[in-house]
Amino acid sequence: MAKLKQRLVTILYYDITSLELNHEVASFPQKDQGRVIISEEFKKGKSIIAVCDGEVTVLNKIGDRID
Repeated sequence: MAKLKQRLVTILYYDITSLELNHEVASFPQKDQGRVIISEEFKKGKSIIAVCDGEVTVLNKIGDRID
């Protein structure tokens, strides 16, 4: 089996216990079709909202205010 290419992504997710919107930048294995494989361990306790290509700078989230 060929080694899967790694892809840097930003994942937006809700923490299931606190309902807080969070994000994390990490590298995950990528299938030939371009989709990343997110492990069950990473998904544990999270409700994933979006998977974005590359490192995304989140300027504002729901409930945040920038003064």
